[in-house]
Amino acid sequence: MANLTLNIPDDDLKRARIQALKDGTTVNELVRVYLRNYGKRPEEVREAVEDLIRLAKKSRWSSGGRKWKREDLYDRKVMRDG
Repeated sequence: MANLTLNIPDDDLKRARIQALKDGTTVNELVRVYLRNYGKRPEEVREAVEDLIRLAKKSRWSSGGRKWKREDLYDRKVMRDG
Protein backbone atom coordinates (compact mmCIF):
# COMPACT_ATOMS: atom_id res chain seq x y z
CA MET A 1 0.00 0.00 0.00
CA ALA A 2 1.35 3.42 -0.93
CA ASN A 3 1.39 6.50 1.31
CA LEU A 4 -0.09 9.75 0.08
CA THR A 5 0.48 13.24 1.46
CA LEU A 6 -2.38 15.70 1.15
CA ASN A 7 -2.55 19.38 2.03
CA ILE A 8 -5.92 19.93 3.68
CA PRO A 9 -6.95 23.00 5.69
CA ASP A 10 -6.87 22.23 9.43
CA ASP A 11 -10.53 23.12 9.99
CA ASP A 12 -11.68 20.90 7.12
CA LEU A 13 -9.66 17.96 8.41
CA LYS A 14 -10.92 18.45 11.96
CA ARG A 15 -14.56 18.44 10.79
CA ALA A 16 -13.93 15.38 8.63
CA ARG A 17 -12.32 13.51 11.53
CA ILE A 18 -15.21 14.32 13.85
CA GLN A 19 -17.78 13.20 11.28
CA ALA A 20 -15.82 10.04 10.46
CA LEU A 21 -15.67 9.20 14.18
CA LYS A 22 -19.45 9.64 14.43
CA ASP A 23 -19.83 7.35 11.40
CA GLY A 24 -17.51 4.73 12.88
CA THR A 25 -14.80 5.12 10.27
CA THR A 26 -11.62 7.11 9.60
CA VAL A 27 -10.63 9.83 7.19
CA ASN A 28 -8.09 7.38 5.71
CA GLU A 29 -10.83 4.85 4.98
CA LEU A 30 -13.05 7.53 3.44
CA VAL A 31 -10.23 8.60 1.10
CA ARG A 32 -9.44 4.96 0.19
CA VAL A 33 -13.08 4.24 -0.66
CA TYR A 34 -13.43 7.47 -2.60
CA LEU A 35 -10.31 6.79 -4.68
CA ARG A 36 -11.33 3.17 -5.28
CA ASN A 37 -14.71 4.31 -6.61
CA TYR A 38 -13.29 7.30 -8.47
CA GLY A 39 -10.93 5.03 -10.38
CA LYS A 40 -13.66 2.72 -11.62
CA ARG A 41 -14.53 2.83 -15.25
CA PRO A 42 -18.15 3.68 -16.19
CA GLU A 43 -18.79 0.10 -17.36
CA GLU A 44 -17.78 -1.22 -13.93
CA VAL A 45 -20.26 1.12 -12.27
CA ARG A 46 -22.96 0.07 -14.75
CA GLU A 47 -22.24 -3.61 -14.03
CA ALA A 48 -22.47 -2.98 -10.29
CA VAL A 49 -25.85 -1.27 -10.70
CA GLU A 50 -27.11 -4.12 -12.89
CA ASP A 51 -25.95 -6.64 -10.25
CA LEU A 52 -27.85 -4.72 -7.60
CA ILE A 53 -31.00 -4.67 -9.71
CA ARG A 54 -30.70 -8.43 -10.35
CA LEU A 55 -30.33 -9.08 -6.62
CA ALA A 56 -33.34 -6.88 -5.84
CA LYS A 57 -35.47 -8.79 -8.34
CA LYS A 58 -34.43 -12.13 -6.75
CA SER A 59 -35.27 -10.88 -3.26
CA ARG A 60 -38.21 -12.51 -1.53
CA TRP A 61 -38.79 -9.46 0.65
CA SER A 62 -42.13 -7.79 0.25
CA SER A 63 -43.74 -4.67 1.65
CA GLY A 64 -46.96 -6.67 1.88
CA GLY A 65 -48.62 -4.20 -0.44
CA ARG A 66 -48.09 -1.31 1.97
CA LYS A 67 -47.94 2.08 0.32
CA TRP A 68 -45.41 4.26 2.11
CA LYS A 69 -46.01 7.93 2.66
CA ARG A 70 -43.27 10.45 3.25
CA GLU A 71 -44.56 11.03 6.78
CA ASP A 72 -44.16 7.31 7.57
CA LEU A 73 -40.49 7.41 6.71
CA TYR A 74 -39.84 10.26 9.14
CA ASP A 75 -42.21 9.13 11.89
CA ARG A 76 -39.45 7.94 14.21
CA LYS A 77 -38.75 9.04 17.76
CA VAL A 78 -35.28 10.27 16.78
CA MET A 79 -36.73 12.52 14.09
CA ARG A 80 -39.55 13.87 16.30
CA ASP A 81 -37.22 14.76 19.20
CA GLY A 82 -34.73 16.57 16.97
